[in-house]
Amino acid sequence: MHLLSPPIETIDRIQGNPYAAVTLVEYGDFQCPYCGTMYGIIKEVQKALQADLRFAFRQFPLTNLHAHALHAAEFAEAADSAGKFWEAHDTLFENQTSLDGSALAKYASQLDIPLQRVHAAFDGDYDERIKRDFSSGLESGVQGTPTLFINGQRYDGEHDTENLLAALLVAARRV
Repeated sequence: MHLLSPPIETIDRIQGNPYAAVTLVEYGDFQCPYCGTMYGIIKEVQKALQADLRFAFRQFPLTNLHAHALHAAEFAEAADSAGKFWEAHDTLFENQTSLDGSALAKYASQLDIPLQRVHAAFDGDYDERIKRDFSSGLESGVQGTPTLFINGQRYDGEHDTENLLAALLVAARRV
């Protein structure tokens, strides 16, 4: 059994009720097409469970597979420094096929993220945060993306709305 390590902390980006019975954590890569599909699935389960679910996203850019994964992760960190992580998260997943430098500059403008923060991110200002998430993924047994954890235990079920929602509902009843 693979357990989430470390467990959810105050520095994690959390969406939803911080006191929800069920916590879903995704290790993801903004350029990964499977993560793009999972993005839609997670939006559906969030809508279904509402206040009963909290969701956290941890960076796991697969730089050996995706040319823009690291810059996309850095962009998300720059957005976080401006209080706009989730807006960037959604924008990146909704525009997965366009993650080059000019596209990221356009998104920064649309989200009102100062370009100097984006450039600082590309210069490595947030690399420690990305490395922390990536290392915690490795420690948790993550080998690819997306990898999900429900209440601290890795979810190895099917990556579709019906099965994920069923697993989340089971976890909610155990609490």
